[in-house]
Amino acid sequence: MKKLIGYLLALIGLIGLALNSAIVRERKLVPLIENIPKEYLLIPSLVLIVLGVVVLIVSGKGGKARQAAKEVPIYRGKKIIGYRVE
Repeated sequence: MKKLIGYLLALIGLIGLALNSAIVRERKLVPLIENIPKEYLLIPSLVLIVLGVVVLIVSGKGGKARQAAKEVPIYRGKKIIGYRVE
């Protein structure tokens, strides 16, 4: 679920960045953004992209890396001769 949130944040940021590009502003494809200064659209877009990437990186470290290593005894006959980490 966290990865989905990360992807959505990054996607929204990329859409905002695309709307801020000169091509969209020149052709006036989206009339709503004509009156918005570039900085008001650029900065939140970059923040959303960075936040989305951070969420993706943090959520990618889960799984087996988060679980504690489990030691399993190695037997020779009935005697334990060592431990193996799984």
